[in-house]
Amino acid sequence: MAIHIAQPCPDALAGWGLLLKNISPNALHDSRARYDAPKCDEDTRVEVTGEIMDWIQDRSGPQRLLCMTGAAGSGKSALQQTIAERCAKSDILGAAFFLSSTDSTRNRASTVVGTIAYQLGLKHPLFQRAIVAAVKRDPLIFSRSIQSQMEGLIVLPFESLRRSEEIDIDAFPYAILIDGLDECKGEPNDSMDPPQLAIDDRCGGEDRQAELLGAIRHCILNNNLPFRVCIASRPEWAVRTALEPGGQLHQAAYHIQLSNKYDASGDMYRYLQRRFEDIGLRIGNPQWYTENNIRTLVKAASGQFIYVATVYKYISERRAAPRQKLKTVLTWMPGERQKARPFEALDKLYTNILLAAKTAYEAVDIHHGRNFLLLLTAHHINAGGTEALCDSLHLSIPADVLTALLCLEATGEESLISDLRSLVTLETDGNGDSRLRLYHKSFSDFLAAESRAQALFLPTSRVVTHLAKCCMQHIIECPLDVNSGA
Repeated sequence: MAIHIAQPCPDALAGWGLLLKNISPNALHDSRARYDAPKCDEDTRVEVTGEIMDWIQDRSGPQRLLCMTGAAGSGKSALQQTIAERCAKSDILGAAFFLSSTDSTRNRASTVVGTIAYQLGLKHPLFQRAIVAAVKRDPLIFSRSIQSQMEGLIVLPFESLRRSEEIDIDAFPYAILIDGLDECKGEPNDSMDPPQLAIDDRCGGEDRQAELLGAIRHCILNNNLPFRVCIASRPEWAVRTALEPGGQLHQAAYHIQLSNKYDASGDMYRYLQRRFEDIGLRIGNPQWYTENNIRTLVKAASGQFIYVATVYKYISERRAAPRQKLKTVLTWMPGERQKARPFEALDKLYTNILLAAKTAYEAVDIHHGRNFLLLLTAHHINAGGTEALCDSLHLSIPADVLTALLCLEATGEESLISDLRSLVTLETDGNGDSRLRLYHKSFSDFLAAESRAQALFLPTSRVVTHLAKCCMQHIIECPLDVNSGA
């Protein structure tokens, strides 16, 4: 049965418009903000994608919630993106929400339910009308608990659809995907100072994650709605305790752990081989690498897909010779301690890419005297990479504005990241404003942890002090002295 793509009628615009103000467009699986999102190659991660798709399509299965957990860089988001696209192609995708701690529009639980309801409302006009009625009946619904939102915007509209008998319920798209639950933060509180905000954001994020899991159990599982919900997360406190014996989801959830059971070495080998072959075609030299090179890189990855993905991005930068970059990367292999420190190879890769970019940037005459790491950290904070500081200062300004504030020349942010394109990019929003975006949260985690970044780590207090000095300079000395060092 074909699914109707509903459009709001004029008298429903008020309710539908209020809903649109409380959703996160960037969180959609096919959002422009997530253009070229990571996904699995057709012949990689076959076992785990097959297991997930089998679970989704087995509608008679007793467990209607799947939790996929794994370490940073294990490929959870790529798997979720792949599953979302397959479900969409099969017309069974009801909704998807991709959280990101570094995107302020999709790092809070407050917009998850509304965004899911919006997508479900597009599937049938009656479902949409029921959502609009709920919003018009209670315009403050988006300020209520996650459970209240889910009951009003998903449970009751679906029950109305089921009672109407206007649609074969079995034909309604039923897969709901949520990626990056661990990246959900606490709601901002303007009254807190930065140290307390740091604690509240972390603990508040855990509470909100647990609240979302509880709402799914109470509203979808306990109400016997036909949706099958697939959640991906690092095994942090909220999801870990929910899945443990005695936890609220211990028996209710089908749990997939991306561990040794799903050895990704073969997939990573095929990933690099295919991409290295493409580079060989581009440069006209298919022998620019060896099979042993790929095996060495896969071994260093220690099961972290993000490692091989970053290596490929770094090597394939068009300004450099791939063979020389590959040779350089191969000198960055970790020592024997790798088994005790699973992120050692990734941290070494990040460290050496940063050091090379720092050297290249600071060697330019007009950049003499500037602190590359301080400038990059300021942009990282502005992108939401350091939660407490970002929220307390309400930073989230266009990159060019921050560049001017830091007393840099126009488009200075472009030259700042010119040798970091394997790790970050400048993303432009609908208003034409650009902001720094990190390709993967593991790089943000690296920058924020002194134990990992070591000599490259900068405390947020130092960045705050520098930003304060820049603000004072703008007040006292206007116009800008663009040649002043940072």
